[in-house]
Amino acid sequence: MQTQKTHTQKNHTQMFSFEFYPPKTEEGVVGLQTVHSQLAKLKPDFFSVTFGAGGSTRDKTFDTVVDIQSKGIAAAPHLSCVASTKANIRAILNDYRDNGISKIVALRGDIPSGMMSAGEFRYANELVAFIRQETGGHFDIHVAAYPEVHPQAANANDDFKNFKRKVDAGANAAITQYFYNAEAYFYFVDKCEKNGVDIPVVPGIMPITQYAQLFRFSEMCGADIPRWMRKRLEGYGDDREAVQAFGLELVTSLCQRLLDHGAPGLHFYTMNQATPTLAILDNLTL
Repeated sequence: MQTQKTHTQKNHTQMFSFEFYPPKTEEGVVGLQTVHSQLAKLKPDFFSVTFGAGGSTRDKTFDTVVDIQSKGIAAAPHLSCVASTKANIRAILNDYRDNGISKIVALRGDIPSGMMSAGEFRYANELVAFIRQETGGHFDIHVAAYPEVHPQAANANDDFKNFKRKVDAGANAAITQYFYNAEAYFYFVDKCEKNGVDIPVVPGIMPITQYAQLFRFSEMCGADIPRWMRKRLEGYGDDREAVQAFGLELVTSLCQRLLDHGAPGLHFYTMNQATPTLAILDNLTL
């Protein structure tokens, strides 16, 4: 049976990381500094910082990344290439390199509303290849993986081919979209092994704090909420404490199973909150 197999990715040490989005207000900046200080005590491998569609948060992402890096733990900015030019991307890479940044999360990204042109890059593999061409081995490049298939992919096989192109272009590791079905992840890792993809594929983990928010995010990114899980969450209604207790139990169990069966670490989508992630990690027998 699938559940009896250990899906270990050979020769990959475990990595733990946390994702933030760049704050839009001064209050948000102060709040994130508090969250960062709480999570930094766990000594993660890095913090990643998201990048808005078409580079809409470029300056805020840069400022957040440089601030994190200055505090002693590696920061990995997201860099999306759609609606951008090679000159823009080159300038961003040079700025990060000049500030001691050595990790990048390379993404295609979404075309901003109202913008017709995709720019000089169509796909993330082209961005990965460009980073390698411009900077050699300076950056440790992470890319996205979709165990439940990218929502815009024609089918699962095409989606995997797109993923492999990113790896072949020079990616060092992958971070998955969040999921709640461990079998989807195990199947994806097995497919990687069968197709000669030998980079760590780190599961992306989304803590559950609000059902409405989770449902909205999942609709946008194509993450599946299993029917039984959706029904349980709907049944709690406005009982936020019950939702959070159920979410903590569910996500802790998911994380433990992933690690027990060979996942090379965990990447937490924190939503700029420390408490839900800390509760999960406190429950895990690491």
